[in-house]
Amino acid sequence: MSDEPRRLKILYLCTGNSCRSQMADGWTRHLKNAEVEAYSAGCELRGVNPRAIQVMAEAGVDISQAKSKLIDEFADQEFDCVVMVCDYAAGCPPFAGMSKVVQVAFDNPVLFDEMDVTEEERLAVYRRVRDEIRDFVLTLPDSLGLDMP
Repeated sequence: MSDEPRRLKILYLCTGNSCRSQMADGWTRHLKNAEVEAYSAGCELRGVNPRAIQVMAEAGVDISQAKSKLIDEFADQEFDCVVMVCDYAAGCPPFAGMSKVVQVAFDNPVLFDEMDVTEEERLAVYRRVRDEIRDFVLTLPDSLGLDMP
């Protein structure tokens, strides 16, 4: 038996697993890897958003090799917590392996991709959401209120 403490196992869930859940996964691996084992998934596959990759790289976090995954891929796994990072993921089918669900919705920067705004205005929204997600991840695991062995 290992003397190392068990890491908290978290699944970040978002509708398309393209932006916010990928950012949360990336930040967790970057900032909290010793304490938290991070995964991300969605109800649909939309591919990882190129602007999310770009703004995370600006912050020193490489998510360029991340893949968009369906929640079904994790159906047989157990997680300490499922963190829904968008309002729409609540419409995903129930996840049998979860012991606690936490809703921490962040604005969806992808909505700005089709708006009549400049690229810099789009990226400003991605950067703001990236930073908000980072600030949330920095509060882990305490902010989840889990009793860990």
